Amino acid sequence: MSYKVKMKNKIQATTMQRLRKFYQLVLLFVVFILSFTFFTERQAKSSAKVSYEVKIPLGIPKDLWEIFVPPDNPITPEKVELGRKLYFDKRLSVDNTVSCATCHDPKFAFTDGKKVSEGVRGQKGARNAPTVLNAMFFEQQFWDGRAPTLEEQAKQPIINPVEMGMPDHDAVVKKLKGIPEYVDAFKKVFGGEITIDRVAQAIAAFERTLLTGNSPFDRFIAGDQNAISESAKRGWQLFQGKARCITCHEFNRSNPFFTDNKYHNIGVAMNKEGFAELARKAEQLAKQGQLDKRKLDELALDPAYSELGRFLVTFNPKDIGAFKTPTLRNVELTAPYMHDGSEATLLDVIKFYNRGGNENPNLSGEMRPLNLTDEEMNDLVEFLKTLTGEFPKDFPENK
Repeated sequence: MSYKVKMKNKIQATTMQRLRKFYQLVLLFVVFILSFTFFTERQAKSSAKVSYEVKIPLGIPKDLWEIFVPPDNPITPEKVELGRKLYFDKRLSVDNTVSCATCHDPKFAFTDGKKVSEGVRGQKGARNAPTVLNAMFFEQQFWDGRAPTLEEQAKQPIINPVEMGMPDHDAVVKKLKGIPEYVDAFKKVFGGEITIDRVAQAIAAFERTLLTGNSPFDRFIAGDQNAISESAKRGWQLFQGKARCITCHEFNRSNPFFTDNKYHNIGVAMNKEGFAELARKAEQLAKQGQLDKRKLDELALDPAYSELGRFLVTFNPKDIGAFKTPTLRNVELTAPYMHDGSEATLLDVIKFYNRGGNENPNLSGEMRPLNLTDEEMNDLVEFLKTLTGEFPKDFPENK
């Protein structure tokens, strides 16, 4: 090989080596920039989400609250204050008589103590008001799960004719724009005008501060063996074993809310006369494509359709009569029970389960007679009472 050829090959090899090093440096630089950008954005989002200091009670993992705050609705003190005012303001209803707090009252552990809720002009819905406490951790909202988020949930009762009765969301926005304090507050919090999405975001931000925990049971689980009675301890064992409650009312350290967030037919809907015929008719309409989800919120509170439950959301016949597993935290304070308020006491609820619910074609496979003794049922009641915890109660509007 000639000297010139050798030199040419050497130059080419050196050039390729330099190019390889250059590209490696460029690649490292790009990786660094992307990593820095990702870290900065993540840190910014995290800072925005935790700009509000919320008191996390014993029993709820400290990092869980931050995880459940959506990035598109970061929480700030100003937004929480605005949401609180909206939550308690009866002017959000058509005749200024009903607010969110009417049916979700702090005095009743954020329920209303009634079989079914009452809206404007004394109209009665068809469902019992569930608690708002810890609702931020639920996968869907309402007994039938028709709202995927707290924001979407907040929009619906305002325009439901049975609840707050406003004709539409535009009317809500127009009414609020006529109240100077709200015009100023929305500009301060959101940097712009009032919209229905911002109304919902503010209310949801407030609701994400409504946490409950530090119950006797939480202290017991944390190691205080004297936090609950011997009867309650027996009830806890029954809850996990013979009574099979934990099958649906799940509890573990990462999901300490006593719900599986799923929907079950336990036979409560069979209390309604003519339900079997309603179920057959609904199944036929679904097959024929004659059901319309646009009126879902109204159908859910219509006694003629409400008992269809989750079916109104999915149109799946298997969901006829199925309702969401509710949380058991503070259950001692939220009577009456079931989605229709049909059971007056905790003992009534346990007796319902003890007999295996009400038979129907779609009854959950988990339902069966439990053969609990009177003493065992009383122990279960004592255990459920230990789930009563601390929660926010003192608000200026609720004095």
